[in-house]
Amino acid sequence: MTPPPARAGDPIEAIATPALVIDLDALERNIARMAAFAREYGLRLRPHAKTHKSAQIARLQLAAGAVGVCVQKVSEAEALAAQGIADLYISNEVIAEDRVARVAALAGRVRLAIAVDSALGIDRLARAVQAAGSTIDVFVEVDVGQGRCGVAPAGAGSLARRVVSHAGLRFAGLQAYHGGAQHIRSSTEREAAIRRAVAAAAAARAAVTSAGIACPLVTGAGSGSFAFESASGVHGELQPGSYIFLDCDYAANEAAPNAPAFEHALFVLCRVMSRGASHAVVDAGHKSHAIDSGPPAVWRRDLDYANGGDEHGILLARGGNVDALPALDEIVWLVPGHCDPTVNLHDHYVCLRGGLDQGVVEAVWPVDARGCVS
Repeated sequence: MTPPPARAGDPIEAIATPALVIDLDALERNIARMAAFAREYGLRLRPHAKTHKSAQIARLQLAAGAVGVCVQKVSEAEALAAQGIADLYISNEVIAEDRVARVAALAGRVRLAIAVDSALGIDRLARAVQAAGSTIDVFVEVDVGQGRCGVAPAGAGSLARRVVSHAGLRFAGLQAYHGGAQHIRSSTEREAAIRRAVAAAAAARAAVTSAGIACPLVTGAGSGSFAFESASGVHGELQPGSYIFLDCDYAANEAAPNAPAFEHALFVLCRVMSRGASHAVVDAGHKSHAIDSGPPAVWRRDLDYANGGDEHGILLARGGNVDALPALDEIVWLVPGHCDPTVNLHDHYVCLRGGLDQGVVEAVWPVDARGCVS
């Protein structure tokens, strides 16, 4: 780990740049709004911790009413469990035998669930939990339109039968998440995609019950679609993740009519390190923020961020108004294009209380599961 970029009590100007900064007031409002939404619809909330990779943020979500958190990787689950998060769902397939053994071992220490979409995955998991003497909740993943992991809805029943045939495996329901629908900009088009996904999930549930197996839960939904799954009558649990930070990509979506409003809460603080006649250069390049969903936005300034390489970002004034460019050594706030991989580039969150203008550092939190990709 690198040294923390700030200490509690520091003013903004004392933060070493580039730094990953949380606006705590906005974060807490986002957490509260999603928790209230889930309560209003009578749904379980299991936020996705792959977004923040932080035990401290998971604790805030649990305190607001979440039943647990999701992760995507075994190492993420291990990192959060080591920090006391005791109800985890690996909403992803694990096939490699060494990692399946780690899953079984972890299931002996915390309440753990995992997704499966193959007979091989189920059988390897069953052998591992038998050897470890543990038990685990198992969700059969259904491909509801993503074209990634998951079985066709008609195949859910046979996999559920295979799960219940093994001691140590508890069939917990269906994983039904449509990642590809999350960033459909039009609310109407996104709703239509989720309507088709919900129909696929309902067909999978019918396949399970037709096999004589109760289906306790359908879980899924993301920050771009949860408002539609919530009204489906099929999903019983929501798994949104990015709502806590609201990156540029999610902010570009047309909001669903019944969705709560979320705020930008995650920023990269940078500093002007060089000035040209028509541009400024900041110390946050691609090693400070992910660009898979586009460049970051410059917060509340009439500037655009341009590619400057690994360690540099180039700021350009819109309309050629060079007077809008920041001065040498001036700080600039960036809103990441994609929050999840941006978080994975940093060791610490600098947690600011009181806003981005006059705020003070309240705490520095580790990114506990940084680099956990196995």
